[in-house]
Amino acid sequence: MIADVFANALKCAMEKKLSVMELLRTVGELQGANENALAVALYREWIGHNHDSPLIYAVYFNYGVMLTAAGELASAKAAMLDAIRVNPDFYPAYINLGHVCERMGAAGEGVNHWFALVNRLGQVTGENADFKTAALKQVARVLERYQVDPKAEEALHMSLSLNANQNDALQHYVSLRQRQCRWPVIKPWANVTRAQLLNGISALSLAAQTDDPMLQLGNAFRYCKTQIGQAKVSFTDRHAALKNEKGPLRIGYLSSDLREHAIGFLTAEMYGLHDRKKVEVFAYYCGPALTDSTMDRIKAGVDHWSDLTGLSDEQAARRIADDKIQILVDVNGYTNSARTKVLAMRPAPVLVNWLGFPGTMGSPYHHYIVSDAYIIPEGSERYYTEKVLRLPCYQPNDRKRAISDRKPSRAEAGLPEDAFVFCCFNGIHKITPFTWRRWMEIMKAVPNSVLWLLDGMPPTNARLQELAVEHGVAAQRILFAKKKHNPDHLARYPLADLFLDTSPYGAHTTSSDALWMGVPVLTFPGRSFASRVCGSLVTAAGVPELVCAGPDEFVARAIALATDKGELAAVRAKLAANRDRCVLFDTPLLAAKFEDLYREMWADYVAGRLPKPNLANLEIYNDIGVELDKDDVEMLTVPNFEDLYKEKLAYKADFYHLCGDDRFWPVAS
Repeated sequence: MIADVFANALKCAMEKKLSVMELLRTVGELQGANENALAVALYREWIGHNHDSPLIYAVYFNYGVMLTAAGELASAKAAMLDAIRVNPDFYPAYINLGHVCERMGAAGEGVNHWFALVNRLGQVTGENADFKTAALKQVARVLERYQVDPKAEEALHMSLSLNANQNDALQHYVSLRQRQCRWPVIKPWANVTRAQLLNGISALSLAAQTDDPMLQLGNAFRYCKTQIGQAKVSFTDRHAALKNEKGPLRIGYLSSDLREHAIGFLTAEMYGLHDRKKVEVFAYYCGPALTDSTMDRIKAGVDHWSDLTGLSDEQAARRIADDKIQILVDVNGYTNSARTKVLAMRPAPVLVNWLGFPGTMGSPYHHYIVSDAYIIPEGSERYYTEKVLRLPCYQPNDRKRAISDRKPSRAEAGLPEDAFVFCCFNGIHKITPFTWRRWMEIMKAVPNSVLWLLDGMPPTNARLQELAVEHGVAAQRILFAKKKHNPDHLARYPLADLFLDTSPYGAHTTSSDALWMGVPVLTFPGRSFASRVCGSLVTAAGVPELVCAGPDEFVARAIALATDKGELAAVRAKLAANRDRCVLFDTPLLAAKFEDLYREMWADYVAGRLPKPNLANLEIYNDIGVELDKDDVEMLTVPNFEDLYKEKLAYKADFYHLCGDDRFWPVAS
């Protein structure tokens, strides 16, 4: 019996007759029997009677790990400190000690312990380098979380200098440079090449880096292959039985953002509008452990709510499979807290990519991408591994969104009363040097104007004001809107005269927010998904005249609207008249059309026509796109974009194993 095992081990420990290996083996037995309290007690007694053991530092460490798992953080911290006291060169204890401090709310102290390890590892050997890079990444993660971006970037720079083959560090490094407007974003240095940075960039960051849908396709495939991989567990053996299910289709929506987040704000109303005669709605939440009013609304609008946050990937996939979901909608894609490895286990027969991520997943298991005819026009399907299905407008909107009753004045918002207010409330990471130059050209042509941006970190705000001065625009004309709760944020939109879009990653939720509040949005499309969403929304709002043909027309049109108050007033009046009848805000129509697509998808599955993702040659397209990307070239302005790929493919044909697909290969000689 396990009680006898514990009693015997305890006696031996007190008599100093239990070796470290025997201790660890007995602790394993106790844990296997779910007797964690006894395991903790055994550790405690062993430590109390074996202070002279040369391996006591390792016992302190393991004891601390167990206490951490049990949530006894103060005791865990003490154990890790004891491990370091006994053996200051036992590096894993520093890593874990930092995590414990962070969990205790003392993130600064945790950073100090990680830096202590970095400073202790002066000489870089193979093992030392691993510990040093790990400590630096932990430092960067905490600093990034607390928005100390320059120092976080510095820590990642040091970590990558030691080892450039760290995908997570590369992703965060590029992302940090984007949200600081550190241009050029892709800036190689001695030990890190441009190709390494571009190969490590996240799919979401790449959407803001370049309007190159072929590179985005290759990048998504590369990420899926190297970071998600092939699942060891699969639920495909359950799929066939679902063909015989009667009644409404069982639809699951999987997302970490069913809360006060852009996705939650957009979709909150839609779930409750589904026709229950046609679909039964399941929501699977995988985000932070919290509750808020948006989440409460979503819970009320679905038939079933499941929180997957504390479950392993296999447990989460099993939960979905046990619910007999027929069509699972991935509303995350490659975004924060996504559970893509759950999808890799294929917990439902049909998997759909929609809304959360602006592009293809490049995966072998996403069968469909739901878009509209503007975002993915006919002829652009080759940029997607999924089969393209289209709604009238792909983005849902919440017509019952909360808006503050208190309408602020311009003075309260820090805006001049008599100026023309250009605004852009997109994330600052979406601003590129090309976008900035266009904005500055507009500002110079409209002297009595200001540019109102969403607030960034103070160093980033200062950098943008300095960049304005370099372009001949006074720093005080660049103003920043402090972050507010969404109802208050929406209420201040009408203080702006015209919303200027970014490129290549344009306004998505921010665009529909502006249009709902009656603020015209000026944009122009590129080729990629993220660059075409805003044009889709503006067109669906009934003001297609605000979609320009390209960057030159965008600049000219912005200047014209700012100087012709009559034309701008007419556009605003049209927006107001269209709001309650346009396609953009017809959420019941979107829900109904979505149900039509679900029936089409299920019919494909039952008939054996389920589309198979086309993954041919995608590594080659990624390699070519990395070669083509240049800081001084805005890809969306390159007219012969596809010809560049064809030329490179022809050159590389002898060095790659290429197979036929429906994109560019084989290349005509």
